[in-house]
Amino acid sequence: MKNPPSLEDLHLFCAVVRHRGFTATARALGMQAVSMETLAPAGLLRICTSSGFGRNRVAPALSALALRYPALEIQLELLDRAIDLIAEDFHLDIRVGEAHEPHLISRRIAANARVLCAAPAYLARAGTPAALADLTGHRCIVIRERHGDFGRWVLQGPRGEESVKVGGPLSASNGEVVHGWALDGHGIILRSQWDVGPALARGDLVRVLPDYEQPAHVWAVYPTRLSASAKLRVCVEFIETFLENR
Repeated sequence: MKNPPSLEDLHLFCAVVRHRGFTATARALGMQAVSMETLAPAGLLRICTSSGFGRNRVAPALSALALRYPALEIQLELLDRAIDLIAEDFHLDIRVGEAHEPHLISRRIAANARVLCAAPAYLARAGTPAALADLTGHRCIVIRERHGDFGRWVLQGPRGEESVKVGGPLSASNGEVVHGWALDGHGIILRSQWDVGPALARGDLVRVLPDYEQPAHVWAVYPTRLSASAKLRVCVEFIETFLENR
C-alpha cells in the first residue's frame, strides 16, 4: 500500500489550484517549475452529480480541469436518483441539497438556495399566494429530487422551518423539464437560484412568497477512505473555485 501524501504535498496541490498553474505556483513559492510538474494529479476520477447541475455547472468545470491536468482520466455520470457512493464505486458526488451521511465526508463548495417562482401569466390567472398554506390551492409542479420527500416542500421562513404538502397535474424527475413547464405558465416551482436566476432577472419568472426559501448548498461528498487522496482534493478545490467565479 502506498504511503499517503504528506501535508506539504497537499499544501502544494492547493497552491496549484489557487495560482492556476504550476509555473505561477513555482514563482509564488520560490520553487523550480520542473519540480512542481511532478506533483500533477493523475489517474481515474469517477464523479457523479444530478443531470441539470451536471450539464450546466459541473461539466464545464471538469472540462477546464481536464485541460489543466491532462493526466487525469475523468468519468462523469449524470444521475437523477439516490446514489450509493461506495457500492457504485464513485470517488466523488457533487450534490445540491442535503449531505448528512455519517460514513461519508461532506464539504460545502458553494452556497445555494431553492426559491418559489412562477410565470407572470400563471399568477395573473390563478392569483398570487399570500401565505405558505395557500400553496395547497395552487398548481405546483413537483420534481423528484435525488434526496427529498416527493410533494412536501420544507422551507425556511419568518417563523423558522415550515412545510407544506403540494401537488398538481404535472410532475417530473428532471429539473429542466419542470423549469420549462413553469415558463409555459403551468404552475409554481421550487428551484435552485443557479437554475432560475437568469429567468428571474429577465422577468420570465417572478418570485412567489419571497420570504421563504429552501437551503440547498452544493456539496462535494466522498468516502472517508479517500480523505487523503491528493487528486481528489485538487479536483474539489478546482470545482469550488470554478463555481465561485460563475
